[in-house]
Amino acid sequence: MNNYIIRKIKSDEYTVLDDFLYEAIFIPNGIQPPPKSIIEKPELQVYVENFGKKDDYCMVAEIDNKIVGAVWVRIMDDYGHINDNTPSLAISLYKDFRGQGIGTALLDSILSLLKSENYEKVSLSVQKENYAYKMYLKAGFEVFDENDEEYIMVCDLKKTGIN
Repeated sequence: MNNYIIRKIKSDEYTVLDDFLYEAIFIPNGIQPPPKSIIEKPELQVYVENFGKKDDYCMVAEIDNKIVGAVWVRIMDDYGHINDNTPSLAISLYKDFRGQGIGTALLDSILSLLKSENYEKVSLSVQKENYAYKMYLKAGFEVFDENDEEYIMVCDLKKTGIN
């Protein structure tokens, strides 16, 4: 078990979000990962382009001065978009650091931050095959909508037990 810290991202670290955007792409078993250049597509750039504006928040997990995971939100027209007042969430960790509770700690930290900033809800999109779906349920997200491949999930921040 690694010792990690969760902290707000610094503005000179925003470029690391490109790495975590790529890591956030769910690759089912047996499927070849897409090239890193896929993150340059407009529908993915919406998550990271010009990060640091109003309604952009990011927490990172750091081990030995290296960022190993990130969770970030912004109000954007992405796969998990439900309305123009609700930030959409993205989260990912480098593969070597998954399954250690770091993602849950990151998720809890951003939900707490959003609650303190008086947001009512946060939304996300998750592939139905993605094991992270269970983590979202435990954190208080509920299925809002779905299609063949993914769930749109929403967390009502007023109802969560997070401070």
